[in-house]
This record gives sequence, C-alpha cells and structure tokens, in this order.
Amino acid sequence: MQIFSKDKIYNFMGKSKYFLSISILFIVLSYAEIAVNGLNYGIDFSGGTIVQVKYEKEAPIDEIRQKISVDKMFSNATITEFGSKEEIVIRFSSSSESVQEDLSDKVSELLQGTGDFEVRRVDIVGPKVGGELREKGLMAMLVSILAILLYITYRFEWRFAVASILALVHDISIALGAIILFKVDINLDILAALLTLLGYSLNDTIIVFDRIRESVKESKSFDLKEIINFSVSKTLSRTLLTSLTTFFVILTLFLFGGEIIHGFGLVLLVGIIVGTYSSIFVASPVLLFLKFSVEEYKSKEALKERKRIEKEKMRAQYEKGIV
Repeated sequence: MQIFSKDKIYNFMGKSKYFLSISILFIVLSYAEIAVNGLNYGIDFSGGTIVQVKYEKEAPIDEIRQKISVDKMFSNATITEFGSKEEIVIRFSSSSESVQEDLSDKVSELLQGTGDFEVRRVDIVGPKVGGELREKGLMAMLVSILAILLYITYRFEWRFAVASILALVHDISIALGAIILFKVDINLDILAALLTLLGYSLNDTIIVFDRIRESVKESKSFDLKEIINFSVSKTLSRTLLTSLTTFFVILTLFLFGGEIIHGFGLVLLVGIIVGTYSSIFVASPVLLFLKFSVEEYKSKEALKERKRIEKEKMRAQYEKGIV
C-alpha cells in the first residue's frame, strides 16, 4: 500500500534545523520536569506494599483513610482510585513486621463497616530487593544501548551509530517526561515498555539508514541532503503504515486493557509517536551535523569490493591448482 507518491521527493533536510530545535526544547522540558518533580518509583523499585480492594459500590475513600489511620503500619499510606470509583489501591512502606503478617486479613478487619468489598491482591517488595531491581533495570538499559552502538558501528559506520543513539536518547527522554507529566509510577512494566521502545525506535531508524546506505552506493550524487531526502521519501509510506498499525493496537490496549497496564500502554503510545518522528527528523539530520562524507564512504565501499573480488579470484585459482 502506497500512501505517498513514489515519484515525490520531500525536502526533509531543508527543515531539519526547525525539527531539531523542537526536539531539543522537548528534551530540555523533560529533564526540567525530572529535576523539579523527580521520578516516582513504584514498589518494584522503591520497596513497599500495595493492597488492591474492590467495593460493590463507590469506595468511601475518606472513611477508608480514617479507618486505616488508627494502625501505625498504615501511617504513611496513600489511597487512590484504581481504574474506577469502586476500586482502590492502598500503598505504604513495608516494615519487617508487616511482611510476616497476613495483610489481607488485617486490611479486611480494619475496613469492616465501610461496605461490601474484597481484597483482590497484596504485593510486597522489600526495600533491598527494590534497590536491586532498580539497579539491574538501569544496567539492562545501559547494556542495551551499548550493544546497539556496537552493532550499528559494525553494520554501518560510526556516524550512523552515534545518530541512532542520539535518536534513542531523544525518545527515552521525552517518554520519561510523559511518565512524570501523567504521574505514572516507574516499575518493571514501565521498564519493559522503555526497552520495547528502544527496539521499536531502533528498527525504524535502521530501515531508514539501510535505505540511505543503499542510496549512497547507487546514487551518482555526492550531496548527502539530496540522498537523505530521497531515501526518507522512499521509506515514508512503509514507516507510517507500520507506525499507524502499531499505534492503533497499543491504543486499544491502553483504552480497554485495564488500569494494571495503563502506564505500559501510555509509554508505548508516546514512544511510537516520538520513535517514528526521530527516525525521520532526528537520526537522519544528525548525519549532516556529523559531516558524513558520501565520497569517503563510496571510496571505502569500492575498496572493500575490490578486496572481495581479489579474494574470490585467489580462491578460484587455488581450487584450479594455479596457485
């Protein structure tokens, strides 16, 4: 399916400075938001306890808060709605004593008289385990980025690798800004969404870069802007079709998947938009700023091809017994 004309070449690089300025603005706003509000870690990373309670009718939050405040274990508890007015979650820091108690029975006892309800789940993560998960999650992210850098350097050229990493940093930064803006707790689900975003964004960028590399080899032009405009225009229909298909699937998940995966869906929705944007308007223009040389690249590829031909010729001569 072709959305855009095959013969139409769009001047993306002519507006690259404007798009990069917009990206820098969003990144600065995201990090300013992080500096002011900080990251809100869920119990997976900070340690603590979550108790999910489902009422038959609307949950009386004020009464619940009053009931549980009599127990010192819940002195720092926060109570919020969870997807609907009938369902709530109670979050509080775990203590060594609380971990060993049956919290389900304790909460049921404290909430007697607040209506008909059931305790649906109790999740407990100790602070030491939470710290280890946070540390390993950050390590997984850094190792992923390093592996991507090495892979693209090997497959393409170091300027392509740097451009890809900058595009990924752009996507993760804006996704983090959205996480803070919408007050999403950072837990293992959100980390999984961020890692998924890395893979999705990289896939889009690789397809554009692969087309640029092929165009550099085939084109008689040495104008990098012209080659990038041609390559991005040729992959534009494929990029948008893939992005829109994925976007509508994630949108369905976000709208109808329930509160438990609401944060996961939100991060991916934002990620798909900024990932598609960055593969066109961030990664490719960075090649221009890094002064990627078409002439130099053509020379290197020609040298590789000559060496390959010579090697094949030597092998053929060896097999025939000439050498």
